[in-house]
Amino acid sequence: QTSEPAMQFSEQRLRALVNPAVDTATLAHQLTMAGLEVDAIVPVAPAFNGVVIGEILSAEQHPNADKLRVTLVNIGSEQPLQIVCGASNARPGIRIPVATVGAVLPGEFRIKDAKLRGVDSFGMLCAEQELGLAESSEGLWELPADAPIGQDIRQYLQLDDNLIELGLTPNRGDCLSIRGLARETAAVFGVDQRVEAIAAVPATHERRIPVSVEAAAACPRYVSRVIDGIDNDKASPLWLIEALRRSGVRSLGPVVDVTNFVMLELGQPMHAFDGAHISGGLLVRQARAGEALTLLDGQTLSLREQSLVIADNDQALALAGIMGGQSSAVSNTTTSIVLEAAFFQPLALAGEARRYGLHTDSSHRFERGVDFELPRLAVERATALLLDLVGGAAGPVVEVSDPAQLPARTAIGLRAQRISQVLGFALTDADVVAYLSRLGCAVTTAEQGWQVVPPSHRFDLTIEVDLIEELARLYGYNRLPVTAPMAPIRLLPQPENQTSLRRLKRALVDMGYQEAITFSFIEAGLQQQFDPGVSPWALANPLSAELAVMRTSLWPGLAMAVLHNQSRQQSRVRLFEAGLRFTPTADGLEQVPMLAGIVSGDAFSASWNNPKNSLDFFDVKGNIESLL
Repeated sequence: QTSEPAMQFSEQRLRALVNPAVDTATLAHQLTMAGLEVDAIVPVAPAFNGVVIGEILSAEQHPNADKLRVTLVNIGSEQPLQIVCGASNARPGIRIPVATVGAVLPGEFRIKDAKLRGVDSFGMLCAEQELGLAESSEGLWELPADAPIGQDIRQYLQLDDNLIELGLTPNRGDCLSIRGLARETAAVFGVDQRVEAIAAVPATHERRIPVSVEAAAACPRYVSRVIDGIDNDKASPLWLIEALRRSGVRSLGPVVDVTNFVMLELGQPMHAFDGAHISGGLLVRQARAGEALTLLDGQTLSLREQSLVIADNDQALALAGIMGGQSSAVSNTTTSIVLEAAFFQPLALAGEARRYGLHTDSSHRFERGVDFELPRLAVERATALLLDLVGGAAGPVVEVSDPAQLPARTAIGLRAQRISQVLGFALTDADVVAYLSRLGCAVTTAEQGWQVVPPSHRFDLTIEVDLIEELARLYGYNRLPVTAPMAPIRLLPQPENQTSLRRLKRALVDMGYQEAITFSFIEAGLQQQFDPGVSPWALANPLSAELAVMRTSLWPGLAMAVLHNQSRQQSRVRLFEAGLRFTPTADGLEQVPMLAGIVSGDAFSASWNNPKNSLDFFDVKGNIESLL
């Protein structure tokens, strides 16, 4: 689990589903303009060349060095290469990346003929770290046994790819998967996407775990399936490890990898329990106050009564929609698993992970809303992958569902006149229907406009202006017409018997004052010193004790400004402020505009032709008379 999940995806994988005829920069720009902000575009691998797949034919001890071996490596050429290597796992039969003479590795490291301790070496056997594909690695990178000898490693691993990271707003949880992103990309560019159908996997035995849902309002749909006879001691295939790596997820074994892969592919978080550690059946219920649960990350929680858990007959097994528990965790000795995929109401899980100091890929998605039609599809997809990777026999799919508690997809009225009013121009009827249909909405014609039923994956489409926003996004914000606002001009009267505040401020500046702006809330003791006869208005949630009450005079703030200046060797200070004072009344709070000033130090600024004399009452009196 990542601490701060982000939507990071492989451009290659996206283009396998939907491939608009634009380059990477244009793809990123258009997604950003459609509201899916692209935060970063990073190459999957740094630049390197001349690295091919080879197989070690023999590995002999170096005659002059204890830690070196002399290997013969087949790279598909007429003669095997002799390469001296210091890796501890260099042994006959393994396939590894080979940097041939002339290759350039990351960091402009060039491979040349070399003589190591008196033995010729024609290339280098590589670890993942030396190819820039891992921060650290121990020993050579052992590739699958069927890796084609002589093929360029960049081609074999499809490394000419980019990782694109999105900063999604919380309302777009439907784009937290590669399929969701492909669906959105197809809508933005107006192109078709390739949707692979997920076939149901037939059951080959009848074993099932009983499932009961007590909290149907929070979990209206729960799907599970038993898969017996698996071999979880196998390693995940390279394609799966690489797919997870390109989404920022590390490999943890085939079962966990498959559940993570399905989540990243479809957007449905999943979990797998070790079937041997489930007592009786599964129960979706509220936690009991103080009930303990040790999570997969090792920390033990004392659960809140409102928390939703997945439990068996004896104990809580998982914190629903957030993280599984350690007691039923899948290990490399597991032979029977129980897959689960559920729909949890977003409001039931909102803030729940944060209350326990957690933030997981699952909670990140469930809090934003996961398509309630996905759980069964996700279980079928994961089943097919698991049977292929770890073997076993699948039981029947068990679904417990309460249709009355599932989100209702009610029609939203959309008026043509309202579109023109909000966007400032009229879209054609054909464009309105085309744009909304691209998003998966069901659109029917109605009086004054349309009736629109949002798809199950769009929790953010609930009112008319939501649909209008979608029309603006797909039409293109940059294409919206720009018109200058128009308003009637009315000349305001300028009475000759009044002087504007602006004029008074300019007069004070001419007299050598500077305008100050101080806080409207001040410290209660300071307020009492300047205005002891008034009880000020106290703030309900003050920023600090120094900002606890509303000022009834502008002088406290100005006095503190003078004190601040005097503490920094500024002896001559002349400040004024125009602002409100706040006086409590029987009806509430009276806000009175005031003009206040403060002077300190000498009457004139220091100069060779100004006498040094201190301010007195008559200096200030003269300033006020000038204002009056």
